[in-house]
Amino acid sequence: SMDSSNPATAEHPYTTLTPDVVITAVEALGHRCDGRVLALNSYENRVYQVGLDEATPVVAKFYRPGRWPTPAILEEHAFALELAAAEVPVVPPVVKDGRSLFEAEGFRYAVYPRQGGRWPELGRADERAQMGRFLGRIHAIGATRTFRYRPHLDWRVLGGETMDYLLDAGWIPPHIEQAYETLAEDLLGLVEQRFAELTPYRVTRLHGDCHPGNVLWTDAGPHFVDLDDCKTGPAMQDLWMLISGSREEMSEQLGDLLEGYAAFADFDYRELALLEPLRTLRIMNYAGWLARRWDDPAFPIAFPWFEEPKFWEQHVLNLREQLAAMQEPALTPALSR
Repeated sequence: SMDSSNPATAEHPYTTLTPDVVITAVEALGHRCDGRVLALNSYENRVYQVGLDEATPVVAKFYRPGRWPTPAILEEHAFALELAAAEVPVVPPVVKDGRSLFEAEGFRYAVYPRQGGRWPELGRADERAQMGRFLGRIHAIGATRTFRYRPHLDWRVLGGETMDYLLDAGWIPPHIEQAYETLAEDLLGLVEQRFAELTPYRVTRLHGDCHPGNVLWTDAGPHFVDLDDCKTGPAMQDLWMLISGSREEMSEQLGDLLEGYAAFADFDYRELALLEPLRTLRIMNYAGWLARRWDDPAFPIAFPWFEEPKFWEQHVLNLREQLAAMQEPALTPALSR
């Protein structure tokens, strides 16, 4: 870990991650780089496509220092390797001499074969059913073991700690601070209630961050390139992010997803009551994530709108919509046509 006395390094963990460090790290695994390094769209970690002589490029991922303990990263890799061994289309890290996690200049990193693909449209029933089958297979394997070091999905952390942090650190503009606080407390009261009504509920090893941008689609179907947020939680966490639009559209999408899912794993329909609570937690946590990462120079460049009052006014409106959505009856899947 990087607890060096250099304040720049302590403050901005990626300051010392130069292209040279990236190339040297990839070459340490026995590759010959051609000098081309392309930064990919990742902020939590740093991810680069690195060109090789006479070979397809590889992707090198440098974990954010201090974020996960090493056993949690190794557990992420083991899950990916386990899924790949079961022929689930997940891109696992490269294993060299029995290891998948390496270190360079104080950074922990992993290297992956590059896998192309496009974001899924999920506009057709058959695509959604295929996505459902894919998640059903992941959860069926996910249920065979448990994580020891990965986090549990916890509304208190995602919602409660986020609310406290944003208020204490002065992120909410004064003119809407009271509105935010009242609303967040009302929402978290409902979230707590929904989880309590469901308890006990089943948990499994999840992808954890299953939004369309984390899924790549080829002619062969969907695959994941990253399990960076894998965690333990209810199956619904991996399904709800693929559902959007009007209530009627969401009901139809849910029906298609679950039709595919059911071919490989059982779904507990009581978990449908978690759809809006989980969406609420993600909306809250996203704002908290940006705030906590603001001292990383990449964030103000990538998210300049975050500091403007307009962002927070919109955030409060989004949370208001969530309060209304959570007071409606749970969504039910449309039956197959």
